[in-house]
Amino acid sequence: MPRPVIGVTCYVEPARFTVWETPAALLPYDYVDHVVRAGGQPVILPPAGDPSVLADRLDGLILVGGGDIDPARYGERPHERTSHVRGFRDDAELGLVRTALDRGLPFLGVCRGLQILNTALGGTLCQHLPDAVGHTGHAPAPGAFGRMPVRLSPGSRIAAILGVETDDVAHYHHQAADRLGDGLTVTARSQDGTVEAVELADHPFALAVQWHPEADDESALFEALVGHARR
Repeated sequence: MPRPVIGVTCYVEPARFTVWETPAALLPYDYVDHVVRAGGQPVILPPAGDPSVLADRLDGLILVGGGDIDPARYGERPHERTSHVRGFRDDAELGLVRTALDRGLPFLGVCRGLQILNTALGGTLCQHLPDAVGHTGHAPAPGAFGRMPVRLSPGSRIAAILGVETDDVAHYHHQAADRLGDGLTVTARSQDGTVEAVELADHPFALAVQWHPEADDESALFEALVGHARR
């Protein structure tokens, strides 16, 4: 049986490798590895041109982490700590996720991917969580994941996939969903009330998590996505 084709978005950032230092379209390899181990064929989608035209060629889609979304996309002025905004990436990914949802394409959002989903559906973001929750546990230091438990909503798709009521997960985010986009339901929160997972009603498979499953050996979400893509 052919492997389902899973589109995976990526970063465009300055990068250094071998003898080169140049802007690069790049992706942490953990995403690729998880898709392959789940039985999918990953295809990296850079935020160039109009990646939404590829939706009909994909069997599933993963929107990965990255910098902050331009707050103008959800009608707000930027917080002083909003950073690493890439307008061209916002354009590409907002168009891609809207097309994917219209097509009923199985969808998994990770970190920024949840925020893109929420913004695409008319929601807003909390631009700097420490202002709201009073601590930095969701992003304790540059390049260091925080470990915090999340509680999953009983009966939710994500609770069924992970098979637990609470999960200790890797966090690296200073923003999170505030007002929910149309049709979204919160299906996990951290102890401080931060939205950590959402699901879209009336869609075959559309969910997003604020944490980083690719950073752990947490394969269940990737396996669930590929399983739905295979169908």
